[in-house]
Amino acid sequence: MSHYFINDRNLKTAIQTLNYDFLGHKMEFKTDSGVFSRARIDFGTNLLLSALAGESLDGKAFLDLGCGYGIIGLALAKAFPNAKVEMVDVLDRAIELSKSNAELNGLKNVNPHHSDLFSSVDSSFDVIVSNPPIRAGKETVHGIVTSALSHLETGGALWMVIQKKQGADSLLRKMETTFGNARVAEKKNGYQVLTCLKND
Repeated sequence: MSHYFINDRNLKTAIQTLNYDFLGHKMEFKTDSGVFSRARIDFGTNLLLSALAGESLDGKAFLDLGCGYGIIGLALAKAFPNAKVEMVDVLDRAIELSKSNAELNGLKNVNPHHSDLFSSVDSSFDVIVSNPPIRAGKETVHGIVTSALSHLETGGALWMVIQKKQGADSLLRKMETTFGNARVAEKKNGYQVLTCLKND
């Protein structure tokens, strides 16, 4: 069985096109087999972006961790043209799609590249966002929180979305113990958007 966090060279291509409107910007995304939520915009992704829409983010440095075909990072890059957005994924196909979707939407302020979580990430950021790979396991998801601490600037924020039934309470506690603070920024239909700040 193929998972969206495992490179599978045998997957046949099956390109689909999705449309998305973020803060009045109409965008188009190509998706393919083997990437997360290829047939529709994931509810959690949309909720995370909705929570971020009210933040003052232009000019910030972002990391979209586990970017998939690029919807979170590219939507933020489109809405905040002075932002710089780094986008990483362990899947080669996801990075190829992110690059083509950046071009499709006329975006130059993005840098999609291959990385197994933070393994090929050298910079620090004002904002790290992730719809994490839940099926990769709790250790991996909680590891994102631990590693994010050293990749955030002081005052920077980590934003993640997760279903309550998939461990939202546990993840919130991990954020609190790692960063000394955490809150539920948004919740709807069993999904929760969690965020915390790096204070020093």
